[in-house]
Amino acid sequence: MPTQKARPRAGDSSGDRQARPVRITVSKEDYLKAIAEGTAGGETVIPATLARWLRISPPAVTAALRRLRRDGLVRAGKGAGVALTARGRVVANHLLLRHHLIERMLSEMFGMEWFKVHEEAERLEHAVSEDFERRLIAVLGEGMPCPHGNLAGGESPEKRRRRGWLRLNEVSSRAAYSVAAVDERDRQFLEFLDSLGLRPNARFTWLSSNIDDTVTLEMESGPCRVGRSAAAKVWVKQAPAA
Repeated sequence: MPTQKARPRAGDSSGDRQARPVRITVSKEDYLKAIAEGTAGGETVIPATLARWLRISPPAVTAALRRLRRDGLVRAGKGAGVALTARGRVVANHLLLRHHLIERMLSEMFGMEWFKVHEEAERLEHAVSEDFERRLIAVLGEGMPCPHGNLAGGESPEKRRRRGWLRLNEVSSRAAYSVAAVDERDRQFLEFLDSLGLRPNARFTWLSSNIDDTVTLEMESGPCRVGRSAAAKVWVKQAPAA
C-alpha cells in the first residue's frame, strides 16, 4: 500500500526536530489517530492504553512510540502521557476525517447499522484517495455528526459541557433526555446500547441512581438498568418537550 508524506505547514512552530518529509505508514497513522481520539476524549494517553486500544503488545508500542518521536510526530505530554506534535496532529486529523466520512457514507448512503460502521471504517480509512475524499465531502457535506453522534476530529469534554451535555453517569435529576453521542471504539458496547434502544437521538427518562452502581432509565420499551462504567461512555442532553 502506498505511503504518505506529512509536510509541516508554513509557520509551524511546534518545535518538531525533523525538517525532511516523513514516511507515513498505516501503522503510524493508527497510532496517531488513537492518540488524537484519546486526547479529544480528555484521557491521558499512555503506552499501556495504546496497547489495549490497538491490541498490540506493550514492547511493540514502546518501539513504535520511539519511531514516532524520532520522526517528530509525538512528544511527552502532561502527566507523563503521549501527545501529538503539530505535524502529528495534521496526519491524525486527516485520517480522522476520512474515518468520519466513511462512517457517514456507510450509514447514510448504504444503510449499514450504526453499531457496525466504526469497525468497517477502520478497515477502509487507509485506502481512501484524495479524489474520493473530495467526492464524499461534496455528497455528504461537512459539519454533521457521524452515526455515533461525534463530529470529525472529536470534541473535548469541556466543549461538550459548554453545549449543555452530560455523561449519563453524571445525571442526577428525573427528566427527559436524549442520547447525544457515544464512545464508538468497542463494537460489543455499541451492540449492548443498541439492544437497550440507547442509540444517538433516542429519548428516555432518567429515573434513579441505584445502590448497585447502576442507573435506571425509562425507555420506549420499558425500564432498563445501565452500569455506571457504561453510562460514562454515553453523552446525553436534555430533550425538548415532546
